[in-house]
Amino acid sequence: MDEAISRLAGLSRRERHHFISGIIMYQRILVALENSRADQALLPHIEKLASLLHSRLLLVHVADGWAARHYDRLHLAESEEMKADRHYLEDTAESLRAAGLEVSVHLALGDPPKEILKTAETEKCDLIAMTTHGHRLLGDILHGSTIEQVRHRATVPLLVVRALDA
Repeated sequence: MDEAISRLAGLSRRERHHFISGIIMYQRILVALENSRADQALLPHIEKLASLLHSRLLLVHVADGWAARHYDRLHLAESEEMKADRHYLEDTAESLRAAGLEVSVHLALGDPPKEILKTAETEKCDLIAMTTHGHRLLGDILHGSTIEQVRHRATVPLLVVRALDA
């Protein structure tokens, strides 16, 4: 502790501000996972960032299949896809915990952009991290991509990493 105080004392006021801001910023990071190969592009960045900033991670996957979208309204049983998504979240969390990080998980159901934004707000996340695939012409034109909808409506910063090519 004394060493840290000594280091701060040697910094200019501006440098101290940036140092302290870096400690305070990004304490709770929502990591939007797809349960696909794309996540492998994002996770190394998140692991390093969370380690440097001592951030808590919230891994989120939004199941958006038919059963997930109607789960509450029709009182459905959890689908095999939802079970696999939950298992994926837990396995990914365990891997990050093994690296010394504090990680929780949340399986949301429904519309991905809406659920990512809602979870970020209710869980008081101060950064949203996700991947982008570039354009998928027809689908993006008709519905807009998840990243575009989140980008336009988010009230916190986004960390966007390009997904690995298939």
